[in-house]
Amino acid sequence: MSKKKIAISTGGGDAPGLNAVIRAITLAALNRGWECYGIRDGYNGIMMPEEFKQGGIIQLTRDRVRGITHLGGTIIGTTNRGNPLNYPVIGEDGQITEVDRTQELVDLFHQQGFDALISIGGDGSLAIANALSNKGLQVIGVPKTIDNDLDKTVVTFGFNSAVDFATEAIDRLHSTAESHRRIMVVEVMGRYAGWIALNAGVAGSADAILIPEIPYDINKVAQKIKMREANGRHFSIIVVAEGAIPIGGEVSVIGKSIGQAERLGGVGHKVGAALEALTGKESRTVVLGHLLRGGTPTAEDRLISLRFGAAAVRAIDEGASGVMVALDPPTVNYVPLEQATNRMKRVPLDCDTIMTARDLGVVFGD
Repeated sequence: MSKKKIAISTGGGDAPGLNAVIRAITLAALNRGWECYGIRDGYNGIMMPEEFKQGGIIQLTRDRVRGITHLGGTIIGTTNRGNPLNYPVIGEDGQITEVDRTQELVDLFHQQGFDALISIGGDGSLAIANALSNKGLQVIGVPKTIDNDLDKTVVTFGFNSAVDFATEAIDRLHSTAESHRRIMVVEVMGRYAGWIALNAGVAGSADAILIPEIPYDINKVAQKIKMREANGRHFSIIVVAEGAIPIGGEVSVIGKSIGQAERLGGVGHKVGAALEALTGKESRTVVLGHLLRGGTPTAEDRLISLRFGAAAVRAIDEGASGVMVALDPPTVNYVPLEQATNRMKRVPLDCDTIMTARDLGVVFGD
């Protein structure tokens, strides 16, 4: 077995389970006699090491990864800015242009003596990983997103923890909603996929769930609330995915920075205001936002993360490249990064969870 020097990058939004993946990769690599390093803040640590006082590349040892499985976040940092595929550059005229810096990045990896890269991220990070692989770098992807919208894997780590927390929040809101006879609107993350809203909404006994896959008519939701009122149920819980859209409308965007994907949000407040006007009932909106990203990963997410990390090292050992490790119960297999990033995995309209929700009387606004 030849000795290898491998690098780890965590990109995009953080998710519960990232540290568990880092620990699994590090230990699996060290147990093979390899060296393992973490690139700080996505690829910033290797592209602009001068920005980091203690260096942009850190060696990962047994001591560094000891006791981190249960910790949220990532010990090597992450970022959703500075995509090397479309890197923003300000010219002398003040105009911003986007350039492809992936070849430069590959050259930097070779200069550092790295034999392989394990990229942990969502669709954006893994699209970058695929581009690096196409330029000759040995790359293995690990699917990470609380949104669960990556294709070719049954689930991504971080999703279960996000759903678990959202469900707990919905549980807590039932009592205060009933006490005040209010409409409680709960906005959750998920971007253009409704997995978190759907699963947490059903588990938390929501009365209506609005997801991007089903454009909604707010009047249908108001009818549900009025029906509950007539039946003596004077409160309602509405779960809204941040990417939910009204019929004929557009997704709600609260901002976009240079080199960063648009930030979704605000739909919860719009839904709450509209329902208050249509029903005459007082409403309150709770935006869970980044609370879904932080905190301790569930046991399920820890296990998936550890399995993914170990499988990524096995993939390198077997000479694979340009693939993503994916959960295909009962095993973890490898799928081409090209396929994994080719399309977004959205909620199928005929999935059992939607059918279950409809059987229970949950309204989707259609």
